[in-house]
Formats: sequence, structure tokens, C-alpha cells
Amino acid sequence: MMSPTGDVTGGGGGSCGDEHRPEGTDTNPAFSALLEDSAEDLYENAPCGYLSTLMDGTIAKINTTLLGWLGYRREELVGHRRVTDLLSVGGRMYYETHLAPMLAMHGEVGGLALELRGANGSRLPVLVTSVVKTGPDGTAQLIRTTLFDATDRRAYEQELLRARRDAEQARESADRAREDADRERDRVQKLATTLQRSLLPPELPQVPGLQIAAYYHPASADEVGGDFYDLFPLRGDAWGFFLGDVSGKGATAAAVTSLTRYTLRAAAVYDPDPISVLDNLNTVLHHRYRRDEPRFCTVVYGSLTPTDTGFGLTLATGGHTPAVLIRADGTTSLIEAPGGMLVGAFPTATFTTVEVQLLPGDTLLFYTDGLTEARTGGRERFSEEQLRHHITTLGSVDASTLIAALTELLTAFGDGVDDDTALLALSIPSTEGPRP
Repeated sequence: MMSPTGDVTGGGGGSCGDEHRPEGTDTNPAFSALLEDSAEDLYENAPCGYLSTLMDGTIAKINTTLLGWLGYRREELVGHRRVTDLLSVGGRMYYETHLAPMLAMHGEVGGLALELRGANGSRLPVLVTSVVKTGPDGTAQLIRTTLFDATDRRAYEQELLRARRDAEQARESADRAREDADRERDRVQKLATTLQRSLLPPELPQVPGLQIAAYYHPASADEVGGDFYDLFPLRGDAWGFFLGDVSGKGATAAAVTSLTRYTLRAAAVYDPDPISVLDNLNTVLHHRYRRDEPRFCTVVYGSLTPTDTGFGLTLATGGHTPAVLIRADGTTSLIEAPGGMLVGAFPTATFTTVEVQLLPGDTLLFYTDGLTEARTGGRERFSEEQLRHHITTLGSVDASTLIAALTELLTAFGDGVDDDTALLALSIPSTEGPRP
């Protein structure tokens, strides 16, 4: 009998055939509608394109989805156009040279990227998978192709490519900038080295009966320092020498250094008295820089005169570190001229002199404060006391040996040397034979 709902019922009131109906179909009409979806509708409105062609490429069947993507009517394509007519020039070449031969050899291809051309000339990137359908006798009949819209993927790939190009361009720009910076640094270093050399004597003259050694240690290869030294002949058998340090660094310091060196030489020729020489330099520097940023220097100037037993020295110091005298027996002492003021800082300055007798086996060291302000570890500075102790461990030394030892010391400090250092040593050869 028929139930009120239309179900066929049997004895006992049980539903005939309930076990054959999917659970929930009576209470979920949407699910029932899905079950009634036709294969034709699935083909025509699939989320991908379907295309069937004869083996020569003639279009035999095409679904609505692909027609919508391309903007064609079905009758324009089926039986009238070939698959290659839907491809861009590049896609057509790839199809003919790669895809068609691969289908002929293997019967299938998958995941190939092609570009379709729409009815209005627009381009559509797609991913293509094709298989060859064969008949019962194995003869190829059709080529079935599935196409997926790759617009978003292409955009993503292009964005990746653009990002990669941008990254490569940025890297190339950074490399060029680094190369330019390296070239500029090399140029600056060469310029600084050349300028620094012009502020120092290429070599010191030979003084009969005296051994002379000097060394300049730059703290930076990029900047010109203000340390300087020189030794030159005066009238008769006298000699003049100086060593000092100009405030600041760079081109301005180099200009002050150059002015200082030539002023000291000229003043010494005019009047070799050490105090007169420093007075003259103080006047020149203060007059030249009083309207600009103040420029001054520390300097020790001395005159050398041979004696029957060695050399007599008269030293005048303008705010400079005291010299170290190493006697023939290895003992050391500081040679100070108290009261010497900075040179160029004030309109008038006070300078004092000190006399020193240099005897056979004695060595006299002049240095700038880059040595005693070097950092030996952390914030600790290499003091004058440590310098004297280090020299004492060397025993009796001549000028060349002393400068070589201090050069090695400065090198060992490495980055701890914050300021340029100039060294100048004078010694009288010992009358004794060489030490064992």
C-alpha cells in the first residue's frame, strides 16, 4: 500500500526499500539535489576547462567554462578551428615542438604552462594536462585536455620574479656602492699617505758622531695626523731638530703641521736659540688662526753642538712630553723643561730651556703622546712610568735598537693606538767594544 508521503509500505508498516536510500535524503533537499547533478552539467560547468580534439588538433568538443574564459561561441570553434588557433604565438610554437611530439610518444603530458588567446586578443595563462584516448584496437582517436586558469599563479610567479630582480638589483647596487666605497677609501688612504709623507722628511741627514733613528706610526690609514719631526743643519757644525704634535686631524691639521715645520726651520736659520724659535712659532700660529678655530701644538725644539766628549743639547719645550735619557749603563731619567706652554694657544707664551750632555753610549728619546696614551687592555693607558720600565728592560741601547723595540711595541698595541705617534732617537756610539 502507499503511505501518505508516497512511500511504498509492506506488511507490518515497515518501509520497503529504506535501506537503499542514503540517510538524510528526506530531511536534506539540498543533498538530494546534489545527487541529481548530471554528468553533462559537471562537464560543462566544471571549475576547469575541458577540450577534446582530433589527432590533427581539430576541436571536437569544448566545455562552457573554457568558452567563457576565451569569449567564443561553441559553433565558432567546434569542427572549424584547431587547438593551435587558441594559443599565443609562443604557446603555438611550444605545442608544435614539444607537446604534440610528447603526446605522440607517451600518450600523455601533464602540468605544462601555455598561454591561450581569447576572442578579444586577451591572453590567459593556463596549466595543461592532456591524454590520448585510444580505441579498442589501440588506435589514437582523441586528445582530451584539461586546462586550469593560472592567472593568479602567473601573477604570483611574476611577483616572485619581480622581487628576485629587485633583490638582485639591490644586491648589485650594494655591490657597486661597496666597490665605490672601497675605491674611495683606497683613494683617501693613498691621498692621506701621500700627504703624510710630505709632512715628514724622506730621510734624516747623517750627523758625524751621532746615530739618528725615527719612526712614524699612523693610527688611521684614512686620516692625516698632526705629528711631525725633522733634523737639519744650522750654521757651523750645529744642528737643529724638533718633534711635535698638532691638535686635530685631517686636512686642517696637515696645513697647521706644514706651517709649523717650515716656520720652525725658517726661525732656526734666522735665530737658532730654542726659546726664540718657539716664540716665533707661537706668534705665527696665533696670528694665523686667531679668527678661526684655535690651532696649537706641543713641540720640543733643540740645538745640537758637538763637544770634546759627545754632544751638547739645548732643549726648549712647548707643552710637550718630557724626553727620556738612557745612559750607557741602562739607567733612565726624564728630561723636563718646566713651564713650557702650548704653542699658538695664547698671544704670548713662556718657554724655558734645559741643557743636556750626551756622552758615548747615551741615547735620548723624543716621542709624542700617541705612545703613552695607547690602550694596553680595556681602558688602561700605557703610562710614562711603563714606558721607562719597558726601556729599562732593554738595557743600554742605541737609537736604532730603541726605535725598533718601540715600533714592535706600537704594533703589538694594535687598535689600542688611538693617536698617531712620532718617535725620534739620538745616540752616541759607545767607545767600548760590542757587548757579548
